[in-house]
Amino acid sequence: MSDPTGRVFDALADPNRRFVVEALAERETATATELAAELPVTRQAVAKHLAALNEAGLVESRREGRETLYELTPGPLAAAMDWMASVGAEWDSRLARLRTHLDSSRKRRS
Repeated sequence: MSDPTGRVFDALADPNRRFVVEALAERETATATELAAELPVTRQAVAKHLAALNEAGLVESRREGRETLYELTPGPLAAAMDWMASVGAEWDSRLARLRTHLDSSRKRRS
């Protein structure tokens, strides 16, 4: 069974990966070397983080000469946000029904 939203959450569970996503959101593209210069980890560690983000569909890479450029692909992130909004709306609805029930119970006791 494929769970694209789960893969997004798995990928974003690591703070270094979240930093990479934020860094790529601020610019058009970046190399692993550029990103590693901004993190307290090696270029190889950044490459592994980028591979995990790529597997989740959050980044894409392309070769340009000798460099590999990475760019953010926000589609899967938007799908995860939609899922969170849906779950949040369901909880809001449940809490509203509970509030209504409690209010009517208080009025009956008064």
